[in-house]
Amino acid sequence: MLIGRVQQIWRYPVKSMAGEQLSDCTVGPLGLPGDRGWAVRDEEKSEIKTGTRIPLLMQCASQYLEHPSDDHIPHVKIIFPDGSKVTSDDPEINIRLSAVLGKQVKLWPRQPASNKEHYRRPGRSARFIAPLTNVPGFRSLLPTITKLPTIDTTLRAAFSRTADEPTPDLSQLPRELFEFTSPLGTYFDAFPIHVLTSASLAMMWQSNPAADWNVRRFRPNFFVKTVEGIEGLVESEWAGRTLRIGNVEVKCEMPAVRCGMTTNAQKELAKDPSVLRTIVKEANQNLGVYASVAKNGAVREGDRVELI
Repeated sequence: MLIGRVQQIWRYPVKSMAGEQLSDCTVGPLGLPGDRGWAVRDEEKSEIKTGTRIPLLMQCASQYLEHPSDDHIPHVKIIFPDGSKVTSDDPEINIRLSAVLGKQVKLWPRQPASNKEHYRRPGRSARFIAPLTNVPGFRSLLPTITKLPTIDTTLRAAFSRTADEPTPDLSQLPRELFEFTSPLGTYFDAFPIHVLTSASLAMMWQSNPAADWNVRRFRPNFFVKTVEGIEGLVESEWAGRTLRIGNVEVKCEMPAVRCGMTTNAQKELAKDPSVLRTIVKEANQNLGVYASVAKNGAVREGDRVELI
């Protein structure tokens, strides 16, 4: 079934910073080479940080200095909100990042999966939940576990939920994310590919036409212009299905759960909390779909996107 065509391709050299729009790309087991190849880590709290906790990250931009590959993450150039620039091989990089972001941070390239301490979540909630992930029936226990006051407070902060909003359904997340900030050996939120359609953004705009539903708020790898007749939150029905994008095939794993990053200011985009409030209310907290790579290949702007 034809869904549409690839309208935009995005790669994000540094997690939570503005990315690079590409006309074409290759896709391997870890998605687009170099995607989320770097991340900022709060060295005082020993935790990888995102734009949810450090919103200024989203007003910085990042670009690779050379082409990345599956096994090579090159240095990056970072452009700060005031237009000044620094490269990741500059001895002053962490001093300058910390000054701009107002926290003691360090820029890290992607670390091997064996470096578990680099990825481990700090805090009591993670230490409580991590051992439970190996208990039979763990996922069925999640609705009860996430209602515990400490866990509930942590979740609301992580996903920017108000007191009267539901917290996300975490039952489809990879188990390791309850212990680590990302799948080991990566800086992805959950899976290496994120797909968003124009049909979903159109429905969100209809629900809240005062908001700016710019695709950059949602940071997909592939933004798909859907064909006429496809409307609504189509990605919400794709879990377990396979998409062919160009000659790449991806398995849709779960809806993309949204957090406060969607509301943060970016270049030419104002802060807008109503974006997340609308997604929580009108889209069951999700927008877009996360996917794993089933078949490597190449994608170009204009390529067909089919549900197979």
